[in-house]
Amino acid sequence: MATVPTVLGPIDTTAMGRTYMHEHVFVLTPDVQQNFPDEWGDEDARVADAVERLTALADQGVQTIVDPTVIGLGRYIPRIARIAEQVPQLNIVVATGCYTYDEVPFFFHHRDPGVKALLGLDDADPMVAMFTGDITDGIAGTGVRAGFLKCAIDQKGLTPGVERIMRAVARTNLATGAPITVHTHPGTETGLEVKRVLADEEGVDPGAVVLGHSGDSADVDHLSTLAEAGFVLGMDRFGVNLDTTFEARADTVVELCRRGFAGSMVLSHDAACYIDWIDPELLPMLPQWHYLHIEQDVLPYLRDHGVTEEQITTMLVDVPRRHFETGAA
Repeated sequence: MATVPTVLGPIDTTAMGRTYMHEHVFVLTPDVQQNFPDEWGDEDARVADAVERLTALADQGVQTIVDPTVIGLGRYIPRIARIAEQVPQLNIVVATGCYTYDEVPFFFHHRDPGVKALLGLDDADPMVAMFTGDITDGIAGTGVRAGFLKCAIDQKGLTPGVERIMRAVARTNLATGAPITVHTHPGTETGLEVKRVLADEEGVDPGAVVLGHSGDSADVDHLSTLAEAGFVLGMDRFGVNLDTTFEARADTVVELCRRGFAGSMVLSHDAACYIDWIDPELLPMLPQWHYLHIEQDVLPYLRDHGVTEEQITTMLVDVPRRHFETGAA
């Protein structure tokens, strides 16, 4: 029986149930939080707010969320563990990896495999060992193991830093079997670069890769090509309607289901209880950015437009379970 690590310990993949595959609890900038604590506010209040929001989500029937918060997004597992202990009915799967659209974090600049190779030293990328340790041993002494890997490629494309992280993620996947979520920019078809680097060159199974934010595009032909290649499409920004509309996102899911790709999609919001890089004055512009949008709005719309209950279960239960079973021992 395959298992998936959660914050409160491993569970059988069959126990994941209804799963949202891309939900943050917090997205933070640790240097800012440490040096300007007023930006964060009261720790207990933030935790209590997260517990309330996640409890409401669990009350809707969601059993698992997958949180792709890694280096570059302010991952801090002790706080997440504190929250998870108060919402034990909701499984939280956390990630390892690194998030950037351009350069690697400065920490890695002089820990470059190329520099070490020139000096005749071991040229393994230290990121691989760090990511692997998070998966096999646990994160920062907490005992909480990462259940998957996260990297990103955005509009800037495959910069040297983005490529280095992507290849480190690929090699960690091959060593551990942990699946991958990639933040992509479908408007510039960066999913094709993911295919080339992760699958074609590094040998990662496309079925182990979620192409995050695929729902930002309404180019169903492009998305179908990626699904046909075996990738999972992350239709995961419901409620974030800055460059598109709710109807465009939902209609893309409807059409992909009509084409037979329900088994290649997952649904989510890309929401968070608190994101420190969003100006508070902008928050009123995002009234639907919360964890309940799918249950309250998306699923009724899909049903009204011909998506079957079987297809909904496939996207919310079967594909997430299969994703975490791909490559598992």
